[in-house]
Amino acid sequence: MEKKLRSSGRAPDELRPVKITPDCLDFAEGSALIEVGRTRVLAAATLEDKVPPFLKNTGSGWVTAEYAMLPRSTEKRTQRERMQGGRSQEIQRLIGRALRSVTDLPLLGERQIIVDCDVLQADGGTRTASISAACIALALCLKRMLDLRLIGRMPLKHLVAAVSVGVVAGELLLDLDYQEDSSAELDMNIVQTDRGQLVEVQASAEKAPFSRKTLAGLMQLADKGVTEIVQKQRDILIKKSRMFMAYGD
Repeated sequence: MEKKLRSSGRAPDELRPVKITPDCLDFAEGSALIEVGRTRVLAAATLEDKVPPFLKNTGSGWVTAEYAMLPRSTEKRTQRERMQGGRSQEIQRLIGRALRSVTDLPLLGERQIIVDCDVLQADGGTRTASISAACIALALCLKRMLDLRLIGRMPLKHLVAAVSVGVVAGELLLDLDYQEDSSAELDMNIVQTDRGQLVEVQASAEKAPFSRKTLAGLMQLADKGVTEIVQKQRDILIKKSRMFMAYGD
C-alpha cells in the first residue's frame, strides 16, 4: 500500500531535512547550528571553572542548559523574556537532563558547562532540535578540554538526540512541524541515546486517550528518526576527530 504523503510532501515516517553545522561560533568552546526543516536552533557551550554550590568540594562537574526563543523566531513577534517563563524552564531542564544522562560528570572535575540553546526560527520541534544540537556543542567543548589537557579522557559516554512524533487526523507521523503539532490528537517527544536507550518520553493526549498499540507505533517511528539524527551527529563528529568513531557502533 502506498504511503499517504503529508502537506509538506513527506511520508508519515520521514524526517524533515536535517542539517547540522558545527563550530559556527568563534568564541564558544563548542557550538552547532541545527536546521530541521524551517526550525533553526543555535547551541553554544561555555566552559566555566566553577560548579553550583551543591557540588563544591565534591570533585564532580556539572552540565546544564538554557533555552530561549528570539522575538522574531515566530510569525508574530514573541515578547523577549526578561524572566524565564514556565515553558522555557521546562525545556531547558529537559535539555540539561538529556546531556547529563550521557556525561561522566566526575571526569570534568569541578567545572561546569552551560549550553545555551537559542531558537532562531520556530516551525515545531524546537526542544527536540535543541537537544540534538546541544549534544554536538557539548561534544566539541569536551574535545577542546581534552586538547587543552584539562581532562584525561572523553566524558561523553553516548550521543543523545530527540525527535517528535504524533497522531494527526488518525495517522501516526514522525517529526511534526508547527501546523501538524497544533492540530495533533496526540504528541510525543522522545529523547534517546545512540544505543537506543530512552532518556525521556513526554506524551500528551489532546482529545482522547490513546492505546498501547498507538504508543508502540509512535515509539517505533521515534526510534527510526533518532537513529537517523544520531548518524548525522556521528558523521559530523568523526570529521572533527577520529575519537568519536565509537559512538553509535
